[in-house]
Amino acid sequence: MAKIQMKNPIAELDGDEMTRVLWQLIKDKLITPFVDLKTEYYDLGLVERDKTDDKVTYDAAAAIKRLGVGVKCATITSNAARMEEYHLTHLTPSPNGILRGELDGTIFRAPIFVNNIHPNVKSWKKPIVLGRHGYGDVYKNCEIKTPTAGKAELVFTGSDGKEIRKTIMEMKGPGIIQGIHNLDASIESFARCCFNYGLSQNISVWLGAKDTISKTYDGNFKAIFQRIYDQEFKSKFEAKGLEYFYTLIDDAVARVMKTEGGFLWACKNYDGDVMSDMIASACGSLAMMTSVLVSPNGEFEFEASHGTVQKHYYRYLKGEKTSTNPVATIFAWTGSLAKRAELDNTPDLADFAHKLEKATLSVIEDGIMTGDLAALAEPKATQILNSWEFIDEIASRL
Repeated sequence: MAKIQMKNPIAELDGDEMTRVLWQLIKDKLITPFVDLKTEYYDLGLVERDKTDDKVTYDAAAAIKRLGVGVKCATITSNAARMEEYHLTHLTPSPNGILRGELDGTIFRAPIFVNNIHPNVKSWKKPIVLGRHGYGDVYKNCEIKTPTAGKAELVFTGSDGKEIRKTIMEMKGPGIIQGIHNLDASIESFARCCFNYGLSQNISVWLGAKDTISKTYDGNFKAIFQRIYDQEFKSKFEAKGLEYFYTLIDDAVARVMKTEGGFLWACKNYDGDVMSDMIASACGSLAMMTSVLVSPNGEFEFEASHGTVQKHYYRYLKGEKTSTNPVATIFAWTGSLAKRAELDNTPDLADFAHKLEKATLSVIEDGIMTGDLAALAEPKATQILNSWEFIDEIASRL
């Protein structure tokens, strides 16, 4: 069989632990037998990032900008335990934080629905898309562990030399301080990405934040979204019968639990991190969610929204065949291939990506699945497979 050709490569960002094992398995079994795969490879495994002082991560971001499309495996963000485990020379920042900062992107995450896995929230009938701002906040923060009592201050020195200074707290003992930031331009890009996505998918847009408490920081998100909507999108939304509204994040959570879904929920960076996991888990599994980072310049980075599945990896190292769900990683690959096909006008590649997704979901809907879904399936699973068997079953249908 002649392989499907690609005109241009995609940036391939490898990762860590169990997802790294599945990454290669997916390529070997589900992609390269059918596609003459072209990628620029970057190893974002923890050891390589440590060795290059994250140069490889910045190089990968530059490649996504240059090529327009990237696909990323799940990665570890180092902490003290990981530093000891992997014999690192220093603590490295979140690679996702670096990529999102470099691309100034918005992350869109949506659950993958199948007929025999039903959301725990009974009112949900349609996917809830989570639009997560990909820049700033705690992912690009500055922190201090203060050893004594003292004054904590927030200081801004303008390019004109003028200084703004505010007291955060007169601290009566040791404590902690955190500084976070955002940029108006990035928030504007976030707003436009969300509104354009809503228009493209014919869904309404919500924004949830906490401007009653964070009157300046969260209030800035609220004000910028409203301005962009009123000036650029209001008439387009109304023509399609769509709406945009702002509400407090706690009210948004309460409303989400009673809605049938079918809208885009825009969240600040950390809120989006937490809420996307909640939606994914309530819909069945963190491994049943798509995730794509979209830059304001039209660059796309597809990824699985879950972690590296550390516990399964330790079992794998002992020789066990684990039942790790690879669906989100498969859909990261199909999303990147479909986007490459769209940009390059190669419909046979897009058709292949669609068929791989269809084959993957058909396996689950036939009652054949990994262990994380088996307990949720209705009707009950007929076969519970390990990851290798599950991927082989998909391959047999291709």
